[in-house]
Amino acid sequence: MIASTPTTEPYAIQQNLAFELPRVSPPHAAPSLIEELKAFRQFGQPTRLLTTRFASPGGHQTDVPTFVNEFWTAKQRQASSLHEISYRACFKPQLPRFFIERLTQPGDLVYDPFMGRGTTPVEAALLGRVPLGNDANPLSTVFTRPRLHPPTLDQIEERLRAMPLDDPADVPEDLLAFYHPETLRHISSLKKYLLAGARTFLSAATSENRPASDSNRAAGGHIAADKNVRAPNDPIDDWIAMVALNRLTGHSNGFFSVYTLPPNQAVSARSQRKINERRNQTPPERDVIKIILKKSRQLLGDVDAAARDFLSKASVHARVFTGPANATPEIASNSVSLVVTSPPFLNVVQYATDNWLRCWFLGIDPNKVQLTVPRRLDDWQVAMTEVFRELARILKPGGHVAFEVGEVHAGKTKLEEAVLPCGVAAGLEPVLVLINDQKFTKTANCWGVDNMAKGTNTNRIVLFRKS
Repeated sequence: MIASTPTTEPYAIQQNLAFELPRVSPPHAAPSLIEELKAFRQFGQPTRLLTTRFASPGGHQTDVPTFVNEFWTAKQRQASSLHEISYRACFKPQLPRFFIERLTQPGDLVYDPFMGRGTTPVEAALLGRVPLGNDANPLSTVFTRPRLHPPTLDQIEERLRAMPLDDPADVPEDLLAFYHPETLRHISSLKKYLLAGARTFLSAATSENRPASDSNRAAGGHIAADKNVRAPNDPIDDWIAMVALNRLTGHSNGFFSVYTLPPNQAVSARSQRKINERRNQTPPERDVIKIILKKSRQLLGDVDAAARDFLSKASVHARVFTGPANATPEIASNSVSLVVTSPPFLNVVQYATDNWLRCWFLGIDPNKVQLTVPRRLDDWQVAMTEVFRELARILKPGGHVAFEVGEVHAGKTKLEEAVLPCGVAAGLEPVLVLINDQKFTKTANCWGVDNMAKGTNTNRIVLFRKS
């Protein structure tokens, strides 16, 4: 239910993928991406042309062309409904779509080493590319894989109606700060059912499970087992687990809990008791099945027969992994056409703290999840350089990395300037910096953050190419 299924088959040979899928726009339609960005006026504003200067590893100053505009819409829900999964610090689907459409063709491998909720893999599949994803957080696989193989609403309802929801695994008293006692029993029973159908694999760290030699990599490698993660029962159970994770806590009656913070950050039980006292609220009883079906109906809103066929063809060779971004022997060298990703930003987001309740539901010890969240800029650069070395290995010659770094420290720290020398040190060529400049939308406002005042006001993407 949590990780990709191990297999002994070699990784997909890209040349054998026979997609008959329509292109959204022909790749390389413009004379070059740079010329397209210069002329871009889709949302009514001309592109501003700037220069980003950085110190290369050799010490000399290098200038990179930089383009500022609104390159994709800031409006809500302009992408597929399949993306509407809550996860902190995730970018919009329009970001990977922008680069996928322009730098790849149907059938190409598109990869995200920090996949989070799976935005890049899911968007790649919707566009007929082969999705690959990885994240050190095991929850990421739970969020991603079910949407590559979505069941029907009838299948979901039939499974839910057959589940024993009065046979709880455990009923921690602290969780009564969030849930009505009967709701908690149903949630815990769902947890027990899903975990009972999963089997634990051997550690992925053993040599027999993770091929490390370059000869194995060149041959395609094998899908490795992951430490403390579980195999899927089937796509329906996978889907139910994913939706339940996204309904555990929230700020409306569409969630299992009483009013609390948005679903992408669970507060502690102690903090929730204070919220309850301040709001004079008691957790109401919720209909777990009804809530899961309602959210499933929303997610599947755009998934018609044509979209299912599209996903099925594009994701036959899809793979998602749980592990470090700087060591992915499962992926063959010189195989990936495009990487679109956004790494952790200098300890800004506390993933383990945010996800403690989700980890409880999946039987994961959050203290054993090793995440790369450096506190210092120089440590972050060291970590990112190692990631870039791995990306340089798996990229095809001519392949690209679109590396989104947002803003930190209220815009005072320019991570695009910090990341450029990391990519160069790994042997990649900087092509350009793209700054997508937009106002805040719904997610930021619900945190009480004023537009253009705090947090991330822009997407700042550094584009590299492998020679």
